[in-house]
Amino acid sequence: MMVWIQDHEMALWWLALSSGIVFIATLAAVPLLLVRIPHDYYARGSDRGKAAVKIHPPARAILVVGRNALGFVLVFAGIAMLVLPGQGILAILAGIALLNFPGKLRLERWIVSRPVVLRSVNGLRRRRGRPPLIFEE
Repeated sequence: MMVWIQDHEMALWWLALSSGIVFIATLAAVPLLLVRIPHDYYARGSDRGKAAVKIHPPARAILVVGRNALGFVLVFAGIAMLVLPGQGILAILAGIALLNFPGKLRLERWIVSRPVVLRSVNGLRRRRGRPPLIFEE
């Protein structure tokens, strides 16, 4: 085992560094994003996604591809961080939030509607002066 670690020392240092960067980024980004979500984002019939229509089609395609690529990187980094140092679960959740796939909103709604998660999210929003998230309209 020690021979393998010595043979792959540089790769392990890079993995540890990337793990630390993702950990710090998720600590900063997740609260910021949770506060910025419109309070009715998860309510049925809300107008989420209408601002994206105003973006020029080639720019929108580039943004979608970049966002999905970053999502895949975070998911795979999170899987690696399950056995390496770092916040694997947070990285996986952040990656899933960036990906586009069928049923994503339903999955997000299910996760956020769990009482413990919803209490935490709404407490953070309350401290920042934002209204609590609603699920029914």
